[in-house]
Amino acid sequence: MSVQTGTKDKEGGVGETTRVVIHALIIALVIRTFLFQPFNIPSGSMIPTLLVGDYLFVSKYSYGYTHYSLPLSPDLFSGRIFGSQPQRGDVVVFRLPKDPTIDYIKRVVGLPGDRIQVIHGVLNINGVPVKRERVTQGCVPHENVGQPVMCYRETLPNGVTYITHDFTDNGFLDNTEVFQVPPGNYFMMGDNRDNSTDSRVLSAVGYVPFENLIGRAQIIFFSIGGDTPAWEIWDWPWAVRWRRLFTLVR
Repeated sequence: MSVQTGTKDKEGGVGETTRVVIHALIIALVIRTFLFQPFNIPSGSMIPTLLVGDYLFVSKYSYGYTHYSLPLSPDLFSGRIFGSQPQRGDVVVFRLPKDPTIDYIKRVVGLPGDRIQVIHGVLNINGVPVKRERVTQGCVPHENVGQPVMCYRETLPNGVTYITHDFTDNGFLDNTEVFQVPPGNYFMMGDNRDNSTDSRVLSAVGYVPFENLIGRAQIIFFSIGGDTPAWEIWDWPWAVRWRRLFTLVR
């Protein structure tokens, strides 16, 4: 049997390609809205857990869905659907309460009703100092910083552990007032304690409403160092942080 080709075949090929592209876009939209959304890290407030140039997937389903979960964040409904509370120690992407067009990423240290205070650099939760010990493993060099960094392994009351960076125990945010976390809100802090604008600064971030949470940071799928843009693939052999690829965020 001979096969004929002509205008109708070409039109059919164009139509099929269009359908495939549309289906792919719909699938990508569903995945981004309900499952995973990619984010990149532009600042050092979460060093050493997250570095500038890290690209990570955030699970949208971890805490349920709000209108911020939708593309362009249309104000179609209020509250959360299928809501699930974050745990102490989760690394969370959220919309900045002062400007909901901006995404922030920090670690949850305070739950609704908690009393949070920092005293000489030590995090206190409900009047009890959080356990921390000085370590050398897990430290990350800071670019353009002349002074040495101190690294601590911090352990929250629920057993979650992580490394924090400090340059001093008497910095601007190392001695704070007592923060009483309101119902339905969370207290966020960056792991780079002396270089993080977080819930300790009420005028800039403050308490974060449950509705503002986008999702939980899960895995680093790409990481590139320095000022190298990710699209400059010719620099990848030297600039990509190969050891960070596909590592879990803890």
